[in-house]
Amino acid sequence: MTTLYVRFLLPPMYEAALPRLIALLGEFSPTVEALPPDAALVDLGGAVRYFGRDAVELAAVIRVRALALYGVECVIGAGPGPMLARMAARTATPGVTRVVPGDPGAVAEFLAGQPVAALPGVGAATARTLCEYGLDTLDRVAAAPQGTLQRLTTARIGRELHEKARGVDRTRVTPNAATRSTAAERPFPRDELDPYRHRRALLSLADELGARLRDGKQVCRSLTLTVRYADRSTTTRSRTLPEPTAHTTALSTAAYRMYEALGLQRARVRALGLRAEGLRPVEGSARQLTFDPADEKARALEAVADRARARFGPGAIVPGRLAA
Repeated sequence: MTTLYVRFLLPPMYEAALPRLIALLGEFSPTVEALPPDAALVDLGGAVRYFGRDAVELAAVIRVRALALYGVECVIGAGPGPMLARMAARTATPGVTRVVPGDPGAVAEFLAGQPVAALPGVGAATARTLCEYGLDTLDRVAAAPQGTLQRLTTARIGRELHEKARGVDRTRVTPNAATRSTAAERPFPRDELDPYRHRRALLSLADELGARLRDGKQVCRSLTLTVRYADRSTTTRSRTLPEPTAHTTALSTAAYRMYEALGLQRARVRALGLRAEGLRPVEGSARQLTFDPADEKARALEAVADRARARFGPGAIVPGRLAA
């Protein structure tokens, strides 16, 4: 199996272009897994035989088409599986595809000497624990007994570390995988100084994301706010929600608090973006009952508004502050 990891170098807050880029990848292989906000995995097993080209040649065509059609450059890594393709992309540069050959010797040579934190799925805490015992590179982790790794971490993590450090990757590209995040952005016609207009944009973003999540029967676990300024610099803040939700009021409240924490004074804001992350099905997600009549009324009105929008269009009902 040959896999490509494609990371699109999207401008800040332009994650909305990702679906079109995913569709472009779908012209080369039906097995494409979107990795929002800016990447995707592509299984080229059948495409290599169909087009009569190897992974590097197909990657070059993908790069040229993404740049010609959408003005987006990309960084591409290729390997025998998703894990090695991801790791290869970290050392790739625009215009050059980094390839990890499929034979075991080449895989071992690629992994040797790399820090343990470079392994996908290894967090800061696990990496710190391994480094404390001298297991700071992947070749040292591969040489360690599996039992030792399991004692230092857990049975599952130790087993996965032992396999991945030796280049064994059991993951597969999952086509049409459930989206793990969704984003929206609001550019201003001109650089905006008015905090009131900033808050109106945040309410509009929360309303759009909430309706999108409820329509897909999903809830989100966290929000990320991105502010782009007149000089093209950006500020990003994230907040974990008290509970998974798709309730517009909860989303807008979290967005307001992140915005207020920035302490912007006379900042010339060019655009605001909001991304809902950690999406999961609404079934099985718990909600704390408040016994607050106002909250229950707001949720009931929200359900009515959703039904009206489904019948008459997304602009049929909007919050009062956005009606003007």
